[in-house]
Amino acid sequence: MRTRAAFVIGVLLAAPVVSGFSRTLIAAQQPQPAPTPRAAAPVDLTGYWISIVTEDWRWRMVTPPKGDYASVPMTPAARKVADGWDPKRDTAAGEACRAYGAGAIMRVPGRIHITWENDTTLRVDTEAGTQTRLFRFGTAAPAGEPSWQGRSLAQWQISGGRRGAPPAGGSLKVVTTGLRAGYLRKNGVPYSANAIVTEYYNRTNEPNGDTWLVVTTVVEDPVYLNGRFVTSSHFKKAADGSAWKPTPCEAS
Repeated sequence: MRTRAAFVIGVLLAAPVVSGFSRTLIAAQQPQPAPTPRAAAPVDLTGYWISIVTEDWRWRMVTPPKGDYASVPMTPAARKVADGWDPKRDTAAGEACRAYGAGAIMRVPGRIHITWENDTTLRVDTEAGTQTRLFRFGTAAPAGEPSWQGRSLAQWQISGGRRGAPPAGGSLKVVTTGLRAGYLRKNGVPYSANAIVTEYYNRTNEPNGDTWLVVTTVVEDPVYLNGRFVTSSHFKKAADGSAWKPTPCEAS
């Protein structure tokens, strides 16, 4: 009788432990919510960055003259538009920001400031033209009227790392549609409202401590381009925003 009583008491004492273990096991088997894009970021793109112009000086540092369209795969329709470029007319029409849209803004010299608007949206502010871009993570871009910066859909591209291990690195891909017609260059080289802008943001760390952001931009436009227009823009990370000075759009 004493042995049987001890056995019963042992079972009763062990029951809460077994029950707790079962609850823990069941909870572990339940699907966990996916991390937010902010928490899942394989690379930190936030901070202040200043553009370093190492190429295309004649098209980026000054407004090139009318007719200087070298290296842009323009259609005859695009050339006709560019040949009629008039910066005074653009200013009078309230369209001085034509060269500051998503198709060209990363090529305009100046600083950019990248922050998280919320857990699912990256925000990019530019000194040049005082523009704001919102990169939303998800499966569909939000509806809205065409604008200079359009509607941008973002996704992380993970690289490196073994299966089940944390990512070794990655980059950001951004696809922008819903644009107002703008300029690829300040001298009137156009892109239409049908343009699609695809960008790749890659951060690299140099042995000397410098941190760089390379933005590769691909513009496709069935109206004004007969091929992809590809550029790479380089930004060096700044220590802080003490030199941040936003400026308005200028037509020339």
